[in-house]
Amino acid sequence: MSRNKRKNTLTVAFYNVENLFDTIDNPLTMDNDFTPKGKKKWNKNRYRHKIKKISSILPLLGAQESKYAPAIIGLVEVENAKVLKDLIRHKNLINHNYSYIHYNSPDERGIDVAMLYKNDLFTVLSSKTHPLHLSDTDRNHDYTRDLLVVKGVLNGDLVHVLVNHWPSRRDGEDKTQHKRIKAAKLVHEVIEEIKSEEKVESKFIIMGDFNDDPSSESVKKHLVTNEFYNPMYTMHKKNNGTSTFYNEWHLFDQIIISNNFDNDESSLIFSKAKIFKKPWMRIYKGKFKGSPFRTYIGPWYEGGFSDHFPVYLTFNKKSLRK
Repeated sequence: MSRNKRKNTLTVAFYNVENLFDTIDNPLTMDNDFTPKGKKKWNKNRYRHKIKKISSILPLLGAQESKYAPAIIGLVEVENAKVLKDLIRHKNLINHNYSYIHYNSPDERGIDVAMLYKNDLFTVLSSKTHPLHLSDTDRNHDYTRDLLVVKGVLNGDLVHVLVNHWPSRRDGEDKTQHKRIKAAKLVHEVIEEIKSEEKVESKFIIMGDFNDDPSSESVKKHLVTNEFYNPMYTMHKKNNGTSTFYNEWHLFDQIIISNNFDNDESSLIFSKAKIFKKPWMRIYKGKFKGSPFRTYIGPWYEGGFSDHFPVYLTFNKKSLRK
């Protein structure tokens, strides 16, 4: 790719970083496993190694297509602001001029959603969270991650970024499907609220670990309406994925964009979507061969990156369009 084209390409990314916990026990959350005396024997050396691993990946996302590290990176499974500070201050990232947005969410394990952004490429105007209200079978409140919404300016365009981490399938896909459908409906409630408040047309980037594939009802029917485009759908149909479960690939990690990224007034034109999955990010032998090289397999420490691969989109600045 030519130098000029790389300079005129911007990247937006998402990564489920798999249990990025510090080593300190938070008495308000169920983080005991990730402490030095907990099941995982999570100590400072393992924590530092995890920070090193994740920070080494982030600037590589879109590096072949763009001169710049990603303008925006959505993250899930981060414990708190401390781990984000340690991440952006690591020598792998410190020169990339990242800041972060994070709010504590009510998730029982203490894992949150967050967003990193390059100050020289994305200007934040505001941010807030929206709770997802769920109940369990006994009608008790089921605490989960909030929806993070960040409003800002990307290459002169007003953009709202919605970072999601939807309820898991742990209790069964069918049994938990209604929770993810409710999460999709929350996204659209928030989008409609934004559209009613804004005086100019906004663009939307919906990203996250949806714990459902692009072909799942929650995503295909309830999230990706006629106003949106999911570039991950075609990838999923070709059996590409970001994580495995019982040797089956899933593409739960997705970035979805509003159709107005391709209209005449847009300063950014969507180019392509990719999964970042280098050979050294995979398990190289055994029954999990080819799967993401993760931090733990069961109780065994492996020292890898994450149980998910990251995804990213590239956009061309309008000046490149012919």
